[in-house]
Amino acid sequence: MNKLLLCYFMFSTTLVAQAVEKISILGLFKDKAIINIDGKRRVLALGQTSPEGIKLIAADSRQAVLEIDGRQAPYALGTQISTDYAAIIPQATVQIWPDALGMYLTGGSINNFPVEFLVDTGATLVAMNKVQAKRLGLDYKLAGEQGLTATASGTARAYYLSLDKVKVGAILLRGVPAAVIDGEFPIKVLLGNSFLNRLQMTRNGQVLELRQK
Repeated sequence: MNKLLLCYFMFSTTLVAQAVEKISILGLFKDKAIINIDGKRRVLALGQTSPEGIKLIAADSRQAVLEIDGRQAPYALGTQISTDYAAIIPQATVQIWPDALGMYLTGGSINNFPVEFLVDTGATLVAMNKVQAKRLGLDYKLAGEQGLTATASGTARAYYLSLDKVKVGAILLRGVPAAVIDGEFPIKVLLGNSFLNRLQMTRNGQVLELRQK
């Protein structure tokens, strides 16, 4: 009889979880999450399971790890989960704070080589000087198309090419148009609009947020 009751309890719990149609993440805190489950607002603490069978495994201000129907996965604020629990995949996001001069600098990589980018919405392309290009192993004179570009010090020769991979934080884009300036400028690698225009870019106070589409 005890075995029968146990089987019935496990089966009933599964039915409850499957009856859920929609879950939304409303609020995130350390070790706590506010979740809307089919229109019902639930506040779950770490390790707590809702009456619908949704368990909170971990939580902080950025995401909650939920166990749904025996599967664990992270969900960001605002994420909505459908009946089959195929959540909208949280978009890769990078937050950048300005330095003392108001410039937005961030670490990243080009073709897996680390670089420091200067976010420049006035630059059409990702741009770098010839020294930086050589350090990255770019054979820009052979692979690039020669042309001219306007710089702060006047007109300069440039080579236009496509970068295989450009990465900032968790955001990775492929085939990014770039320019190598045949000179010593720019001093920093410019993260221009050939990269930025493929993202959602917003300002929250002084913080610049880049989000992959």
